[in-house]
Amino acid sequence: MTNGFHEVQFPLRLSLGASGGPGRRTDIVALSNGGETRNARWVDARRRYDAGTGLRGLEDLYQLTAFFEARRGQLYGFRFRDPVDHASVPPGQAVTAIDQQIGTGDGIQTVFELTKSYADTGGATVRRIEKPVEGSVLLAVDGVVLDPGNYTVDPAAGLVTISPGLVPAPGAVVTAGYEFDIPVRFDTDRIEISLAAFKAGTAPSVPLVEIKP
Repeated sequence: MTNGFHEVQFPLRLSLGASGGPGRRTDIVALSNGGETRNARWVDARRRYDAGTGLRGLEDLYQLTAFFEARRGQLYGFRFRDPVDHASVPPGQAVTAIDQQIGTGDGIQTVFELTKSYADTGGATVRRIEKPVEGSVLLAVDGVVLDPGNYTVDPAAGLVTISPGLVPAPGAVVTAGYEFDIPVRFDTDRIEISLAAFKAGTAPSVPLVEIKP
């Protein structure tokens, strides 16, 4: 039995052509008066993708097969780049150190989890970012950007650690900007490839599912 994870990225060319996105689990009960009640069974969304839509040629098919074999099907997880939502800012905007608030100082805490908020006037949700892209994380305290030498990043866990000499003061706002991947695994132990079907325009299904802690 294993919950192993390989810190390797699914081929970027294939991921950018994938389809899919977040899903939630909601129980809806119809009432006798015609109304209904709704209950969220999951606190966070779980993302699913089909990477088959990103395949464009024989080279892509081989790259997919080799990657699938190296992960031994569903056995090992890996990094996947969501084609739309993969940074602390919307597509087309530059990442900055003040994009997302990730914590508030208390004069003691030096380790902070990377998070991303999705909000409008109707509601909000906060998502843990577990797989930041190495070298992409920018950090600031009360709007003052920290030098990269004054903090470390654990790209496998999504944690940033500020140097002891720069512990955020009580009430100080800690913010971050970053690019990130999603931890996923193959949601099948078999990939059906037919060259005749592929040449006719039919891509094989390559289901991926987000790994939740």
